[in-house]
Amino acid sequence: MVYTMDIICDNLAPLIKLIKDGIIPIIQIGIPIILIVLGMLDLGKAVMAGKEDEMKKAQSMLLKRALYAVAIFFVVTIVTLVFNLVSTNAAGKSDVGAAGNWATCWGQY
Repeated sequence: MVYTMDIICDNLAPLIKLIKDGIIPIIQIGIPIILIVLGMLDLGKAVMAGKEDEMKKAQSMLLKRALYAVAIFFVVTIVTLVFNLVSTNAAGKSDVGAAGNWATCWGQY
């Protein structure tokens, strides 16, 4: 049996949809929001305590968490870019031949 790209993509459709609609938004949106909210809560606790040392620690932690949140937000874009570059060779042809590559399936859904 010859597997065409359409058959392969149709078989992978549930997995691709799960990743694109479920996992990626949680990683790209949910985790950064959680990090920033936790940093704000820590800063709020330090301000309520009124101790200068705790406030400075909480500010630095909030800054670190904000930077981590930005980095996590862009991870998906960076990984997609790298995989697009790797999936095609220098001649612009797919590594798997005329059938296509993973990006074809990813773009369909």
